[in-house]
Amino acid sequence: MNTKKPIFQSIDLSNWQGDIRGGAISFLVAVPLCLGIALASGAPLFAGIIAGIVGGLVVGIFSRSALSISGPEAGLIVVTLSAIQALGSFPAFLLAMCIAGLIQIGLGFARAGIVSNFFPSSVIKGMLAGIGIILILKQLPHLVGYDADAAEGLTLFQPGGFNIIEQLHMALGQFRVVAILITIVSLAVFYVWEQPAFRQRAFAKNVPAALVVVVLGICINELIRVIAPEWVLKGNHVVQLPVPESTAAFFHLFTLPDFSQWTNPLVYTSAVAIAMVASLEALLAIEASDELDPLKRKTPANHELKAQGIGNLISGLIGGIPLTSVIVRSSVSINAGARTKLAALIHGTLLLVCVVTLPTLLNKIPWASLASILLVTGYKLARIEIVKAVFAEGITKFIPFVVTILAILLTDLLTGIGIGMATGIFFILRDHYQNTHSVRMDYDRDIKRIHVSLGDHVSFLSKAKLVKLLKSVPDNSIIEINGTESSYIDSDVVTAIQNFGVAARQRNIRLIFLPSRVADSQVVRTSSQELVNSFRPAGASSVPA
Repeated sequence: MNTKKPIFQSIDLSNWQGDIRGGAISFLVAVPLCLGIALASGAPLFAGIIAGIVGGLVVGIFSRSALSISGPEAGLIVVTLSAIQALGSFPAFLLAMCIAGLIQIGLGFARAGIVSNFFPSSVIKGMLAGIGIILILKQLPHLVGYDADAAEGLTLFQPGGFNIIEQLHMALGQFRVVAILITIVSLAVFYVWEQPAFRQRAFAKNVPAALVVVVLGICINELIRVIAPEWVLKGNHVVQLPVPESTAAFFHLFTLPDFSQWTNPLVYTSAVAIAMVASLEALLAIEASDELDPLKRKTPANHELKAQGIGNLISGLIGGIPLTSVIVRSSVSINAGARTKLAALIHGTLLLVCVVTLPTLLNKIPWASLASILLVTGYKLARIEIVKAVFAEGITKFIPFVVTILAILLTDLLTGIGIGMATGIFFILRDHYQNTHSVRMDYDRDIKRIHVSLGDHVSFLSKAKLVKLLKSVPDNSIIEINGTESSYIDSDVVTAIQNFGVAARQRNIRLIFLPSRVADSQVVRTSSQELVNSFRPAGASSVPA
């Protein structure tokens, strides 16, 4: 029986107030980031807004993630910029995007989302903490009024680009008094909202601190415009959304793909690159969103790939840049109280409505206000309590966690994740190697007896350590290998024990092998039983089971 609900019936309205807050605040943060990422990608500014709208509405409808919000993401800047330059035109790039969306849909049907199951939790937590630290550092220039880097790329040291060290150095000499004032007021609002006594008030429960921060930021800047116009924040110090002068001008902001480029091989290579990067970013982001979810729900990864593919297909068809699930936007929404996918739909709806009807008002929002929101979000992702919790889980969890953070800080998101994964896999293999078996020794009538208890899962990785132990067994002794508690014994391990059994006869070693009762492989079960029945020292009539 099919128990799946239609998509619109699956929308949960039980937390509508929190979802409205989450969608509204993530929308405010998304507007300048969509524009900044489009600018850094070499695409029309409005292409970033299109991707944000599609990510909120289209992916929001088709995705089964409760909390993830999709849109343009800084990790896609490099692949987008490279593809546009290689193809020579934005319309040709849009065709590559459409094909990338189809590839992602195909990956979903091929069940490629299983890759997400192999991300260790320590690496995911390290990724979130690393992003949090970068968010904090990247906001410092904005907090004092230096707003050169609106894209907020998640990398501190950009090869050949303007890195965070240079930004901070420049910011020190370009303080804006009004920006600093807005920052102080904004952080004070967040501090007050976090106080237990104030959080119990109806106003604090219904009005998010981030919304108050944005409204106060606009009011302060507009007041300065009246009393001291020379100090007012303008230009790149505020949101810069395109303002069409007419309906026709608005529709001219959309671009269609150049389908005549379908025979260009570069279109397909670019499509593969976009699909691979966007899919990996999406899988990482939904794992991170699930980690932040207070209700600990699990997003079906294969379905998410299909939803992301549909989003990129539609975004490409109407002139948007690539999109994926975005950790920053999702975490901002969660911190504001979102608990269901309604927040993503509100996020997309507000983007659509406000860019059409209220672009002038949105362009009054100071970057200092938005930077304060992102600063607090970064703090919540990287707070010291998370570090203490991971440390308490043991060194094998803590080291991959720290390595992931450092690698993300020193390289970029995907490279950092790769280094963190490699470190996590190293410790998994090390633990597996060390826990292959346990050994106990005693004496039976002056004959040394070695008891070897195999672990639960005895894979081929266990072979080397077990062979080393077998080689150390002295002549004229008894060795008992107990696999009755193992759920799986690899055939390579069984073969190694068989080979030892042949040599054991010549050294007068009595081998007793008790096979697994629930071995995964019929070959292993058969081979194990043969060992029990066959390996007997010379003159022995039976081998005890």
